[in-house]
Amino acid sequence: MSDRTRLANRIKAADFALYELVLYLDAYPDDRRALAYFGKYKKMAEMLKAEYQQKYGPLTAFENTDPHHWQWVEGPWPWEKEAN
Repeated sequence: MSDRTRLANRIKAADFALYELVLYLDAYPDDRRALAYFGKYKKMAEMLKAEYQQKYGPLTAFENTDPHHWQWVEGPWPWEKEAN
C-alpha cells in the first residue's frame, strides 16, 4: 500500500468518526466527552487533509488552490489503480 493510499485511508477514518459523532451529538448535544472527541477528530481530519493536499494536490475539485492552473486533473482518476 502506498503512502498516498495510507494517508487517504486515515482521512476516511477520521471523517467517518466525525459523521458518527455528528449523529450522536444530534441526539445528545450536551455530552461533553462526545464534544471533546468531535474537536479531536475535526482537528485530526483538517491536519490530515492539509498534509494530503500539500503532498498530492486537492482531494476535491473545490480545493483547487492555484488561480492559474486547474490542479484537479493532475491526480489519478478514481477508476485508476493509483487512486485506490
